[in-house]
This record gives sequence, C-alpha cells and structure tokens, in this order.
Amino acid sequence: MSEQEFLKEPWGQGKSHQAFEKSMFNIRPAPEFSTGEVVLSSLYRASGFRDVSEKQVKGLGDELSKAADKAKKKDATVGAIQPDTWRTVLDRLVQSPKVSQQSSKRFMSLSPVVPDTALYSGAARLSGNPWNPGQLVKRIVQMGASSDEAAAKAWQHLHEALDVGTTDDVWARWLQEEFELRRKAGAEWQPTALPALGGFPPADRSRFQYPAKQFVADLDGIIQAKPAMTRRQWISLLEAVLRLGTVSHVLWLCDVNDRIWKIARAVLESDGAKVPVSEDEVVSQVLSVKKRMLSFGHPAIPMLRDYTSKYLSARLGLNRVLWALDEMKIPVANLDSISGIRAFLTTVKARRKGLVDAGVIESLNELSDRETRTITCKKGIGANLMEFAQYTLGQRQTMDETLRGYDQGYFLRKRGAARNAAWVLALGPASVLAMTHCCLHEVKGPRSVQRLAKHLGSYGIEFDLHGLNDSDLGRQLRMLGLVLDSPDAESGMLLVPPFAN
Repeated sequence: MSEQEFLKEPWGQGKSHQAFEKSMFNIRPAPEFSTGEVVLSSLYRASGFRDVSEKQVKGLGDELSKAADKAKKKDATVGAIQPDTWRTVLDRLVQSPKVSQQSSKRFMSLSPVVPDTALYSGAARLSGNPWNPGQLVKRIVQMGASSDEAAAKAWQHLHEALDVGTTDDVWARWLQEEFELRRKAGAEWQPTALPALGGFPPADRSRFQYPAKQFVADLDGIIQAKPAMTRRQWISLLEAVLRLGTVSHVLWLCDVNDRIWKIARAVLESDGAKVPVSEDEVVSQVLSVKKRMLSFGHPAIPMLRDYTSKYLSARLGLNRVLWALDEMKIPVANLDSISGIRAFLTTVKARRKGLVDAGVIESLNELSDRETRTITCKKGIGANLMEFAQYTLGQRQTMDETLRGYDQGYFLRKRGAARNAAWVLALGPASVLAMTHCCLHEVKGPRSVQRLAKHLGSYGIEFDLHGLNDSDLGRQLRMLGLVLDSPDAESGMLLVPPFAN
C-alpha cells in the first residue's frame, strides 16, 4: 500500500494506513444493514457455531424448509412429532414476520429464540458474503470489559446464557431438541474463544465512561435476570440491549474520529492551534461521552447522518495525514491508547510545516469533493452505516400491518403512518423494561428516575427529566408498573426494579 493507492481508492479494503487500521477508534468490522434479530442470530453463530459462516445460512434454511415439505409426504416415526406439526412450528410459532421489501422473496425467517434457529435464519443479506454483526458484539465486549481476562469471562458467561439448559422453560428446551434432531453434521454448538484485544490498556478503560463499558455491565445485568422470565421474554430484553449497545458504540467511535480530526485539522490550518498536553485532556476533549448523540422525541435520522458524515470526513483526513507522515519517514505511535492519540496529535503539530508544504489540506479537499456522495451517506460505506443504525434501532415495518407490534425492543419509531414520516427516538416496551432493569439491578428498592437518565446518558441518549411525566417514556413507565409517583423524587417519580424477586 502507498499514499497514491489511498488517494486513488480511499475506501477500499486495506487502503487505510496501518496505524489507523489498528487504532482503538477504527470501526471494525465495517457495519452494514442489520436488524435486532440479525444481530442476535449472528451473535449465536459468533458465540457457538464456529464452522457456520454467514453465507451458508440462507442455503441451510432452504434445505430445512425442503426437508420439512418432504417429510409431510411420509408417516412420522414413533415418538416424533407429526410433519404437519413441525411445519406449523416453522411457519407460525417461531416465524419472524417479513418486512414489505421481502414480500416476494422465499427464505426461512425465524425468531432467534434458541441457538439452532441461527443456523437457518438471520443473516444480514440473502446472497453474497454477508457481514457478521456478532463479530462487532465480540469486539465491543473486548473493548468494554475492564481487562482481557474480564472480557474472556464475560464472553463465556454470555455463551452459557445463550445456551438452552435445565433452567430454561419447557417450550425452549423442546424447541432446541427438535432443531438439534435436524441439525446438519459439522454444526456443533461449542463456545468460541475470545482473543486478547491487543490494545486499549486496562488503565485507560478505567479512566472514563463509554458505551462499550456500559454495554458489558448491562449484559451481565440481563443475564442475571434470565431465571425470572421465559426464554422468549428474556431474548426480547437481550435483543434490546444488543441493539442499543452496538449502535451507540459505533456512533461513539464516529464522534471520537471526528474530535481527533478537528484537533489535527485545526493544527494544520493555524500555527497557534493547541493540542492536548496531558492524557486527562485527551480523555475530556476526545474520548468522553459528553455530547448527546440522540434525544427523546426528536428526529433521529438527521443526527445519525451527521455523525456518519463527520466520521467519514475524519477518516479521510486522518488517513491522509498518516500517509503523508509515512512519506516523510516520520514514525507514528500506535493509536491504540490514550497516550498514542496524544503522541499522534503532538507529532502533527511538530511536523505541521512539512505537512502543509506537502499539500495535505489541498489534496484532502480535492479528495473530499470527489467522494461527496459517500460522505453524504448516499452510497458505499456511508449508506451502509446509515442502514445499520436506522434498521438496528428502528421498529420493524412488517409486511402485515397486524404484526407491527411484533417488535417491542425498538429505540426508534415512525412519528406517523405515512411512508415518509420521521423516525424519532422512542423506546418500545421491551427496551423500557431492559433499560430500567439494567440501571437498577445493582441496587435494592426504588430509586429516582434520574438514575435512568444517567444510564441512558452513558449511551449518548438524552431526555428531559422535567417533561417526563407527560412524555411517551413516562406513560410507558406507568403502563409497565415501573414507577411510584412521589412528590419528593426527581420529576415526581421513583423507579421500581422490574425483577426484584
């Protein structure tokens, strides 16, 4: 790879500078379209089905459907369920509703209630080589845990929870057994290893709050709640946490890239611009979640597009500077730690004249003009990031209107019935339950609703405490029996733990 190859095709695989590729703020794997169920299904595969790739899922689903059709022509073996009954299970009881864009496509669409459903359904795309959102969850666990050892323990704990064991309800155990009887040879449900992250030292992780850190803590909380409900109920809550955790992590990384680039660009454009002189300043100016990425009741798509567009501009700028430093034979520190980020910005300031003389800003402006459609999220990686955020957080728009209530774990919903209605930040019932439990599972008894506000704030979500009583969220909390009205509490509400017993 060289500077000229990057300038020719800046988004291609392997075209980014190695220092950027290995940095703690690089988004990998690159997100594309997904939904909550796709994230959960791919997590099953990443966690336990090591030898089943994403591109095999569609074919395995077709084989399962054909086998079920053929079985209807034969008599059932002694002790086995009737073929018509199994077909009903697939088509009714565990079927996941299709969206309108999928109406003419034939494929298995199963709700990921048990691990084996992920062998036949839940890939991000029906053709080609789909990406695996489960690998993104894996990286978030690596980054969010306090150490590599803690990450491996959390990953193992998650696998054990995803498994169907004796503590699961009878329906889940029976369903898993029936799927196992039809499992193809070579697909074994075994825990996968979680390698060391190789960067972002534990000492750095402990210095500030960020979405991946909150996500790992919430995973533990949701796993602890598993015995209090049925498998299907628990899966709904887990899916809600996965949806928010994955998207907020990606948005945070977009913001980190943008903040680093703003400092670097300011240095290039002005000799008097300052860079962080300490690691504490790097944390406060670059890494901390101090901006609210989404706000209750407000249109979300413009905010998602803004973060994505700024990330793409920052990615171009940072790589352009890194390649220029490479051409100047200037060594660059690893960008996998707080000290590495500070060292990089210090290098940019020290080598400002050489970078300016090399025409970095001019060539970057030309590159940005050429890549406008990608930067504005109209094609390529920009469009992929937008699809990932919108459809992972958004309520599923099912083909059958009567099944619109199937998705209860959303974080975005349409403001009206019109096709072009705005998507606004609003939590579904399962999301409200999940977030309330996660913010209270470490305490006993009711707590101020301010605790929920702080919890959502760690994911970059903001809501107005003073207007909570009359808001959709306030009504949801009351409907689910999660609050006690109290004149002494913040905003007149106390949160009640949903699974205290």
